[in-house]
Amino acid sequence: MTMDARDSTGTAGQMPVVVRLRDHGKASRLRAALRLSALSLLLIATLFAGGFGWFVNKVSHLTTPANPTKADAIIVLTGGQSRLDAAMELLASGKGERLLISGVHPSASRRQLQAATGGDKRLFSCCVDIDRAALDTIGNAEESAKWVENHAYGTVILVTNNYHMPRSLLEMGRLLHRAKLEPYPVVNSNLDNGGWLTKPRALRVLFTEYNKYLLALARGILPVKPTPDGFAVAETAVGG
Repeated sequence: MTMDARDSTGTAGQMPVVVRLRDHGKASRLRAALRLSALSLLLIATLFAGGFGWFVNKVSHLTTPANPTKADAIIVLTGGQSRLDAAMELLASGKGERLLISGVHPSASRRQLQAATGGDKRLFSCCVDIDRAALDTIGNAEESAKWVENHAYGTVILVTNNYHMPRSLLEMGRLLHRAKLEPYPVVNSNLDNGGWLTKPRALRVLFTEYNKYLLALARGILPVKPTPDGFAVAETAVGG
């Protein structure tokens, strides 16, 4: 009986030790997982912040070419009056044979658009095409690719705002394999020398566009389906 009691007591005394060792192992693994998660989040945050700095620096140093090289055609993405004005000036100065205005609201007529640009009526009538199908930058790229392929253009001047240019080139470049894009950034606000830091609206626009640019990069991981044949969505100018 003495031996049984001693054995029983010894066994009972060892059990908590085993439990404590198991709890300690789980706690260690949990702390290691938390440290790894914290380091991963810190790394992601650092890369995100560094990428944003690179993006802002790139956009801030984009300037409007004083005398761009002549191209076969011009494409302007709607989103501001200054973009349309710049595109019409390029067309009027002979920097391209035709102009595509991509992303025009379906309710806007040719006459209203011509009046808004203030361009020459004959020039607008003969050499301007309107795309009303595109709803976003991806749509701009798809409709523009159809238009460029239909006319067999080799070089195209792309007109949009400076902050919008990186994403536009990215989306366009995926579809315009045979055409060379010449960026023509329109600068409405000087963002150089850190000026964007003191402008909440500029900071908000840059941050939003940077996130959209990251999403566009992520889309590049997936294969891009070829655009369907046909150019019915692009309205051809009279006589064009």
